[in-house]
Amino acid sequence: MLLDKELPRFADAEYQWKGPFYFIQGADPQFGLMKAWTHGDTNNGDDEWGEEIKLAEQAVQAINKLKPKPKFFVLCGDLVHGMPGTRWKKNQEQDLKNVLKNTDQDIPLVFVSGNHDIGNTPSRETIDDYCQNWGDDYFSFWVGGVFFLVLNSQLYFDSSKCPELRQAQDAWLDEQLAAAASQKCKHIIVFQHIPLFLSKPDEDDDYFNLEKSVRQEIMEKFHKAGIRAVFSGHYHRNAGGSYKGLEMVVSSAIGCQLGQDTHGLRVVVVTEEKVVHRYYSLTELGSHGIEKELLDLLAKQK
Repeated sequence: MLLDKELPRFADAEYQWKGPFYFIQGADPQFGLMKAWTHGDTNNGDDEWGEEIKLAEQAVQAINKLKPKPKFFVLCGDLVHGMPGTRWKKNQEQDLKNVLKNTDQDIPLVFVSGNHDIGNTPSRETIDDYCQNWGDDYFSFWVGGVFFLVLNSQLYFDSSKCPELRQAQDAWLDEQLAAAASQKCKHIIVFQHIPLFLSKPDEDDDYFNLEKSVRQEIMEKFHKAGIRAVFSGHYHRNAGGSYKGLEMVVSSAIGCQLGQDTHGLRVVVVTEEKVVHRYYSLTELGSHGIEKELLDLLAKQK
């Protein structure tokens, strides 16, 4: 994997297509939400997270057993429930790190910032604190000829406390997409916490999607750039749709479920022609691994 927050240098072997591969997407381990949600106190009820620790451990164990190994494991935000400055946040973060450090050392971890990581209305301070803990809030990387972009979707949700950071991400994104256009990448894939939309591109504004005018601008930019798919979390349920060939994939949570889905992870297979994915429960992935249909896609073109 080649990481770069600056303009890519296009000089590494990862810029070349080498055949099909897959990665794992997870979202919302959100240490602390399960008790807070059960007790009806999502602001202060997050003082226990033993259940989430077990689920995150189950996720890591399932990933470590997979053969062949995934190219990386991306966590699409809301790493913990505690908002910036709240009582339990640091303890929750440390416990999550203690679980994640057991991930196979050959499987890189990719972190995406969510609203609970940097606040519903982030500031330079909350973003700086996140970056010190988890790495850059937006960046790009290449794997096997595919270009990946990690975005800070909170800057699209509400950048009123740090408009200059929203502008910086926008300028950076335009640079990245221009550079990708000059490079023959097989696909461009985006990771962000908040979905552009949950099922329909023109759906009404909601807590779980981006505001319509912002959404439309981003969707059109992504479409023109040839972006294949956007993977997100935030909704704690599986959902998704498409816009002019751009697929919006919303994955449910490793942690607390707000719908009828199971605690799980998404397996994403990237072939020369397409991006194919399936959501697995943690139990299913840990017990049975990846189904033959997806493994067969990996075996082709090698």
